[in-house]
Amino acid sequence: MEQIVVAFILVGLGLGIPFTFAAFVRDRKHREMMAMIEKGLVDPPKSRENGKGALRWGIVITFLGAALCIGLYPLGVIFSSDTFPLNFGPWMLLGLIPTFFGLSLVTVHYLTAPKEVKETPAKAPVERETLANEE
Repeated sequence: MEQIVVAFILVGLGLGIPFTFAAFVRDRKHREMMAMIEKGLVDPPKSRENGKGALRWGIVITFLGAALCIGLYPLGVIFSSDTFPLNFGPWMLLGLIPTFFGLSLVTVHYLTAPKEVKETPAKAPVERETLANEE
């Protein structure tokens, strides 16, 4: 029992220290940037995000999951005869989870994308003086 507790403590420290250090460094950089912005030394960072990040990652993760599904499907043919329907066993989750996660990112992109409104160009108002001069 004591060995398990010691193992959890060591794993916690092994993972906790690097993440804590990374969070500390990020916080310091943020505070430094905010101080420089307040003094007017640096312009605020402009967002380069155009809303396509979720779409790009969604496509990448979807195809990665599909490739894993294609690669793992033969395991069902090799290792199981009639145990699983269509040789579709639990190992397929390694490909299905990323596939559906990627599809959810693509769906989020299309559901939250700002709608572009096409405005018809309005006709310029005709001035009365112009009409009066033409008569």
